[in-house]
Amino acid sequence: MRNCRIVTISREFGSGGRFIGEQAAKALGIPFYDKEIIEKVMQETGFAKETIEGIGEYAPSKSSWAYAFVGRGQDGFSVIDTIYSAQHGIIDKLAKKSACVIVGRNADAVLSDRDDCLHVFIQGNMDDKIERICRLYDKTPNEAHKLIKDTDKKRAVNYQYCTGRKWGARENYDLILNSSSLGYDICIDFIIKSVTQKNKV
Repeated sequence: MRNCRIVTISREFGSGGRFIGEQAAKALGIPFYDKEIIEKVMQETGFAKETIEGIGEYAPSKSSWAYAFVGRGQDGFSVIDTIYSAQHGIIDKLAKKSACVIVGRNADAVLSDRDDCLHVFIQGNMDDKIERICRLYDKTPNEAHKLIKDTDKKRAVNYQYCTGRKWGARENYDLILNSSSLGYDICIDFIIKSVTQKNKV
C-alpha cells in the first residue's frame, strides 16, 4: 500500500465539508483545491466562471433527463462534456503534482484508480444543515431546506452522469463522517489521523 498523498472531500450541502477539508489541508501542510479548479478550467476552456460553476459539479436540473436535451457540437461533445474533460485532466495533474486536498468536482471518481488517496464523504443532519445555510446565506428555514435538497440532487445527478456511480454510496469512500454527530474538529482530526496512520503502515 502506497502512502496517502491525496484527500478528496465529497459533501452534502450545508455539512461544512469545504471548511473541514480546508482545515485538514492546513493541518497537514498541503495545498487545498476548490475554487482554484474553476480558475484553471476557465483558462483551459475559455468558458465563463458562471458557466463552469453551474456545470462543473451540478446537473442542469434535478432530473437525469436534462442531459438528454443538452446541445452538442459537430464533434458530439456538449459544453458539459468539455468542462468535465478539462476538470478531469486538471484534477489528475494536481494529484500527480503534489499531495493535496481536493473538494468536490467528482474528484473521488476521477482519482479512483489511484492507491494513494483517501476518499471522504461528509454528511450532516438536516436541522444542522438548515441552520448553517440560514446563517451563511441569509435564508429562511424553508428556503434553506429547499436549497439543500435541490443542490444535493443536482450534485447526485451530475455525479451519476459523469462517473456512472452513485453519489454518496458508501462503497465509493474510505471515510463517511457525520459533522453533526462528530463536530467539525473531530471530523478534521479523523482525516488527519487517517492520512498520517496510513503513511506509517
